Amino acid sequence: MKLTKSQIEWFSFEIAKGLAKKDIIMIDDIDKFAEKIKSIISEDLLVEDKLNEEIREILRDYTDEMRRLSIEYHEMFKKVKAKLVKDRKLIL
Repeated sequence: MKLTKSQIEWFSFEIAKGLAKKDIIMIDDIDKFAEKIKSIISEDLLVEDKLNEEIREILRDYTDEMRRLSIEYHEMFKKVKAKLVKDRKLIL
């Protein structure tokens, strides 16, 4: 799922606010803490973006063969992604 920058900022602030409100953690500066959460979420989303780009590059080399064998691009994309996620033990 793709999130916009503003959605990530909103989620980050809501997470920080919720943790502070429930006294789960002590937060001195909620904005600074929310920024840290935003950074972590953004970095995590980049992992999937980089993986998707790597899959596109892999499949570019097999475009003709996939056409010849009548293999749907999006189906092969999902299969390659599932294999790489499993092999690399990624959590998306």
